[in-house]
Amino acid sequence: MSRYQGRGIWSGLGRLASNSAQHSHLWRKFSASKSSSGRFFLGRWQRQFSVVATEIEPSDPVSVVSPSSIRNVAVIAHVDHGKTTLMDRILRQCGAAVPHERALDSISLERERGITIASKYTSMSYGGVELNMLDTPGHADFGGEVERVVGMVEGAVLVVDAGEGPLAQTKFVVAKALARGIRPILLLNKVDRPSVTAERCGEVESMIFDLFANLGASDEQLEFPVLYASAKEGWASREFTKGEGLETRDMGMRPLLDAIVEHVQPPTGDLKSPFQMLVSMMERDPYLGRLLTGRIASGIVRVGDRVHGLRWQDTICKPVEEGKVVKLLKKKGTSTVLVDSAGAGDIVSIAGLSQPSIGHTISTVEVSEGLPAAPMDPPTISMTFGVNDSPLAGRDGHLLTGPKIGERLMQEAESNLSINVVPTISQDAYEVQGRGELQLGILIENMRREGFELSVSPPAVMYKMENGRKLEPIEEVVTEVNDEHSGVVIEAVSHRRGELLDMGPCAEAVGRTRLVFSCPSRGLVGYRSVFSTDTHGTGFMHRAFLAYGKYRGPLGNVRKGALVSMATGTITSYALMNLEARGILFVHPGQETYDGMVIGEHSRDTDLELNPVKAKELTNIRAASKDENVRLTPPRQISLEEAIGYVVADELIEVTPKAIRLRKKALDASKRKTMRRVLKDK
Repeated sequence: MSRYQGRGIWSGLGRLASNSAQHSHLWRKFSASKSSSGRFFLGRWQRQFSVVATEIEPSDPVSVVSPSSIRNVAVIAHVDHGKTTLMDRILRQCGAAVPHERALDSISLERERGITIASKYTSMSYGGVELNMLDTPGHADFGGEVERVVGMVEGAVLVVDAGEGPLAQTKFVVAKALARGIRPILLLNKVDRPSVTAERCGEVESMIFDLFANLGASDEQLEFPVLYASAKEGWASREFTKGEGLETRDMGMRPLLDAIVEHVQPPTGDLKSPFQMLVSMMERDPYLGRLLTGRIASGIVRVGDRVHGLRWQDTICKPVEEGKVVKLLKKKGTSTVLVDSAGAGDIVSIAGLSQPSIGHTISTVEVSEGLPAAPMDPPTISMTFGVNDSPLAGRDGHLLTGPKIGERLMQEAESNLSINVVPTISQDAYEVQGRGELQLGILIENMRREGFELSVSPPAVMYKMENGRKLEPIEEVVTEVNDEHSGVVIEAVSHRRGELLDMGPCAEAVGRTRLVFSCPSRGLVGYRSVFSTDTHGTGFMHRAFLAYGKYRGPLGNVRKGALVSMATGTITSYALMNLEARGILFVHPGQETYDGMVIGEHSRDTDLELNPVKAKELTNIRAASKDENVRLTPPRQISLEEAIGYVVADELIEVTPKAIRLRKKALDASKRKTMRRVLKDK
């Protein structure tokens, strides 16, 4: 209701009250019913009228959407198979204003890297049905986002590139959906490409069927509907087509939306039962505080209701916090709107509680037992985040202390259940456990942009002991390379204890080979940049967690030694000119360095200490062309992801808002010699 409608009704009631005694009685009763409110809106009268409307309207059954008119659907796929672009086209088909491409990728890092990092949901109306659509990440490192939100939906649209077919992470997301009993709808995307034919689509359908069967799908799940689409061009079809006909383009995404309404079951839930909702997503608003998002399991929630949070601790359900629903929010298209009430089966966000988080249950105060949370896969890799104690610390950032770093990491663990934060013996360091170096690299990048300075240890794989055997995480790696690069890739992966499982030509490209490996996670740390170099930037590599397997022994020699600075000061061109022959440099003239900083990669397997700040001795004699013109090879720029995969056990990454440096853990040269001697004796 708008402010002007509120004023009109208010003035109308005032005129009625002045005409008769009966109307005057109604006026006094209306005024008394609203006088207890404490909410302020546009003014005193508008504030009171708004609260009365909030109290009256939710009781009208028409204001709550029936569960039978709701469809909750997740869009799942491998990386770069077109999920977010598909969501843009669906939003436009339903009349939403989409300001730019990939509108749901609202995080700056998502737009920069072209990947989806966090799950998002939005709702739209189509044919009298309320569609709640969830866009999920496709990368295995962000699999926790898929695991959390897959319990909110009754259906899923599996998007598969018709040319590439199912890849490693397709198997990961499909396994999560099938385990929840979801019957996916298969959408073969990018069929407009010249290399995609009807025969190729038939092959991909067969591969998807075999994948479902191998994952233990039921007979009902194996009877999945198949659609063909080009999300880029904005159309979908139930029959294979290249989209040449005007009829296909005029239909747009309606065939897909019709299939969702037809095949996805409406949510189950009783509107008359007490209100319960499992929190699956969490955001922070500067004005409203913590926003808790989830699908309502039963009952109706209204603004002003008394609710409390519940969480399971072992086998006991304990209350977390009791409070009041201050705001109810719902995503509509690309915007957020306020609603007065919501019922079972709908997905909403609740503001008003500050303690509950993901996995907790929000319910009315009379409910004492929470809803079961979805199980999460364990983390497979860990890194230690600590205070930056280098000589250059404190120059760029303003968040430097251990408590500040710990507080930020705890906030991240609350909103991302796939990350665990474990305090260490030192008060200034924390062990952060996650799914992969990309996930932890995104966390580090966000922290440095927020003004943090920290030192980060190299990734360490989390092992398991089972029946006296040491187990390590094994990943499935699928690569597509040119034929001439296949031998180099096989050799490099074998050095990292990988095993070749399958090898064959790519169906959609001539002169390309598809290689499938199983490789330990520790062997793949830092391999992506090496793979890009070995394939001259023409190869594609996809990886996903497979299982815990037997420890495969130490890795081969996968990195050279380091060039380590033995002096503090400003790097000079004269010094670098004489050091270029020693290896590959990471620094440039004019850059600050210190004792123990890694300034390059040695050409041999051992570390080498040198002086990069040495200046040319000056004399009183000058000649016109006496000095040489110093011409240096451009240094190798190390990105954050490359640094995470590059450092070894005795090194750290120094991360600041303006710089990423590599350094030795022990900055003193004598201590480094002692550490090397101890390691050699072992």
